[in-house]
Amino acid sequence: MLTAQGGSSACPDADRAQRLALQLADMIPGVATLRVSLTDPTQTWPHPHAVARDRAGQPVELSRTTAKIAARWILRVWPEADWTRPHTFDLVTATLTRSDLVAGRGR
Repeated sequence: MLTAQGGSSACPDADRAQRLALQLADMIPGVATLRVSLTDPTQTWPHPHAVARDRAGQPVELSRTTAKIAARWILRVWPEADWTRPHTFDLVTATLTRSDLVAGRGR
C-alpha cells in the first residue's frame, strides 16, 4: 500500500467518508444531503435509492442512474449500517445518520 510522508497509509479508512462526500459533491453539484434507502418507490423489490436536497432543504432532481449510483456508493462505505431504515449522508460534514432518528424531519 502507498504511504504518505508521515508513514501513515495514503488511503486510510477514516478518510473514506470524506472522499465519498467530495466525489458525490463533484458528481452532483449543489447537493448538501442524500437520503439513502433500499425502497425505490418505482420498484417492487428492494433497490438502492437516493433523494438529494440542497442546503436550503429543497429537493434536487436526480436521474434514476445517478440516484442508484450515489446510493450504492454510500451503501458500500457503510455496509454495517442497518439498511432496513433510511439514512441521510451529509456531504458537508461527511456523516451518515439514520433518517428516522433526525429530529424535526418527517415525511
